[in-house]
Amino acid sequence: MIPINKAAKEDWRRIRFVFTDIDDTLTEEGCLTASAYQAVENLQAAGLAVIPITGRPAGWCDLIARLWPVQGVVGENGAFYFRYDRAMKKMDRFYADSPEERESKSIKLAALAQEIVRAVPMSAIASDQAYRESDLAIDIAEDVPRVPEPQVREIVSLFEQAGATAKISSIHVNGWFGDYNKLTMTKIFAMRCLGFDLDADNSQAIFIGDSPNDGPMFDFFDQSVGVANIQAFSEQLRVLPRYVTQGFGGAGFAEFSRALIAIQTQSPE
Repeated sequence: MIPINKAAKEDWRRIRFVFTDIDDTLTEEGCLTASAYQAVENLQAAGLAVIPITGRPAGWCDLIARLWPVQGVVGENGAFYFRYDRAMKKMDRFYADSPEERESKSIKLAALAQEIVRAVPMSAIASDQAYRESDLAIDIAEDVPRVPEPQVREIVSLFEQAGATAKISSIHVNGWFGDYNKLTMTKIFAMRCLGFDLDADNSQAIFIGDSPNDGPMFDFFDQSVGVANIQAFSEQLRVLPRYVTQGFGGAGFAEFSRALIAIQTQSPE
């Protein structure tokens, strides 16, 4: 991974859209830092659209779309996007599944949740589960002591045995029934809300994240960044981000935003 102070200026000058993870990318020890939030606002003020791409639940994403200086948000690891039209005072919600599919899958996930916490009692159903519409989050590090790797793999295995997709983040194992992920919904958001085809050209976009569930994003985007804590997961990632920050979590995101804005505001040599 290349330090971001060596980023290719000609590539970063083309960037118009910043897709970013939230947990341990914008946050530090579970808290959104003032510097990270200011960095999001600075990017927007510089004419760069910021779109969080997160495993966090629908209830949280509604708030983020309404109150944060962002263009929209992809939530629950690609189950939906929410975009708030401030002029019309209207929330645009787009889901990968129909209401009937979401209801049917939620019943299966509720039963699976009980099975997982019985099998791995040191884990817990995530405290934000009540606000979720499409996936199941098992807490492995947020409100419980960090669950050891063998037990984390057991949680993943239980999801997969039930026919669910499972992804490990820095704090949760998220599971859902369906073939969507962060990347598939990001592409839909880009086409429907930003008016461009990421498959045809992703040179105007960049992604920044921190953990294995960001793997498809690191793999897809030509311009990708990991905050420094990504190095703890390097053996679990098939493709590493192209660049890495010196700072961890929100400090790393702020470092990235300063570097990007500086390149965009410099006169070409």
